[in-house]
Amino acid sequence: MKSNALGNEGNPARLLIKVTRDTLPQVKEKYPFLYLEKGRMEIDDSSIKWIDCDCNVVRLPVAMLNCILLGPGTTVTHEAVKVMAAANCGICWVGDDSLMFYASGQTPTSNTRNMTHQMKLAANPTKALEVARRLFAYRFPDANLENKTLPQMMGMEGLRVRKFYEEMAVKYKVGWKGRRFEPGKFEMSDTTNKILTAANAALYSIIMSAVHSMGYSPHIGFIHSGSPLPFIYDLADLYKQHVSIDLAFAMTAEMAGYYDRHKIAAEFRKRVIEIDLLGKIGPDIETILGKKPCSS
Repeated sequence: MKSNALGNEGNPARLLIKVTRDTLPQVKEKYPFLYLEKGRMEIDDSSIKWIDCDCNVVRLPVAMLNCILLGPGTTVTHEAVKVMAAANCGICWVGDDSLMFYASGQTPTSNTRNMTHQMKLAANPTKALEVARRLFAYRFPDANLENKTLPQMMGMEGLRVRKFYEEMAVKYKVGWKGRRFEPGKFEMSDTTNKILTAANAALYSIIMSAVHSMGYSPHIGFIHSGSPLPFIYDLADLYKQHVSIDLAFAMTAEMAGYYDRHKIAAEFRKRVIEIDLLGKIGPDIETILGKKPCSS
């Protein structure tokens, strides 16, 4: 579930809009996260208030929120953090529109039920394989995955993904020599690979913020291994075809090979809004892990 404050009402170019009195969550529901930018969060009579850049003051019901995402231009007082900790409301520091994830703060009394459930699934080989099978089935609903091992499903995935790259290259009439990414050598990539790398990074950041806010661990995955954020990569693969791969080939063709990060960011935001990514992540995790997420 996502708060109206996370929607795009009134500004379709934004993933997340600033909080107002009208967009605060209702007391009867607890929301996973709320995004704030360009303002100050402080305490007033044991409650937390948000003062935006126009000096508007909004009191925040932190007991009704799992997590607050602090974007650019925000400051928070020590006392405000103490009150949030007492209310079991986490904090994440993110980039503009949550397109970059920097750090998170978790309270000592945070509910760990979701993470415990995730760990139990990962620790049981049979259940972990079932989760992996659901992840693959989400992307390839027509594939016969019954009795398939993880290496077999990963092999099937590799063939299908390579085929999809080739189909996009033909569709948009873009030259394609394969996916290439070398850390620290972004500028040496071709335009399509640059866009893929940038879009994937933004996608990882959005998912990271959501996973943290819902009390799951990004480090406990079911398909990816040997990487720092396997669960993030598992989830990102569910959405890459539209928000990263198709985007990369479409923008390469539109920009005639020229890399314009502003156009790419605008198109990425548009696509994320189109598929309602912020609204999909929670229910998708619920389906994949076979359990409705608990409030953190």
